[in-house]
Amino acid sequence: MELEQLLAHPRALPSIPEAVSHLMTELDKDDPDIRRIGSLLASDPALTTRALRLANSSFFNLQRQVASVQEAASIMGLNHVRTMVTAAALGGAFRKVEGVNLEQFWRYSLNVAKIARALAQTMKADAGAAFTAGLVHALGDLVMHMGMPDDIRRLDFSVPPLGLDRARAEQAQFGYTYADVSAGFAVRWNFPDPIVKALKYLHAPFEGETYELLAGVLHMAVWRARAQEVQLDANGLAATYPDMVGLVMGLDLDTLLDKDPEDWSSKGELGAFLD
Repeated sequence: MELEQLLAHPRALPSIPEAVSHLMTELDKDDPDIRRIGSLLASDPALTTRALRLANSSFFNLQRQVASVQEAASIMGLNHVRTMVTAAALGGAFRKVEGVNLEQFWRYSLNVAKIARALAQTMKADAGAAFTAGLVHALGDLVMHMGMPDDIRRLDFSVPPLGLDRARAEQAQFGYTYADVSAGFAVRWNFPDPIVKALKYLHAPFEGETYELLAGVLHMAVWRARAQEVQLDANGLAATYPDMVGLVMGLDLDTLLDKDPEDWSSKGELGAFLD
């Protein structure tokens, strides 16, 4: 299936709740209204439940429990509100995907987000955008499983969905990768342009005249989280390290490993995605 066909497939790209659409619009304004953001969150009961569960989890590590979405919005700030809204909406949109272990998928995605945030802080890039990009970067994998299940099932037999060579295998078979699909998804959901570009150039952040630092951050975070999923040892890490991207960014293997999360994501952090 061609990329444009997949993005237009009615089963592949779920619609977002109306409240989320309005929230994204408000968050993109130069001067967002925090009271309107709280009201919009509160207008969708399912979104409210997921958002509060997420706000009170170790995901955001707030200092105290919050009882209302308005309070959560005030405490967390706009960057975290965007991430919270995105995460809560995604948990509702992708409740079951044939052929995908969603617990593993969201655990991996959270780890990418955590690593990307830490690395972005080091590179003086937008840490909030890096976190959100990490969280949504692999949505294309879910979309592909939903929109073209037979083709993807055959590919899954030869290359696992979270394998290090997955993007190369997808490019060879389909002419595009899960990251291209994720970028299309992000455009449809009105994500900010820096996040769309980070997804679009994820696998080639510095090729030709392209120089997308946020995509480079995401590239490195994706490699590290996938290496963790397949439990590479020290030799495997050294052999697969993306040295060309690392060279452009001034990173070596040890520096990147230093950005590992203090705690790799656990099932307790996944409630907003899996319930």
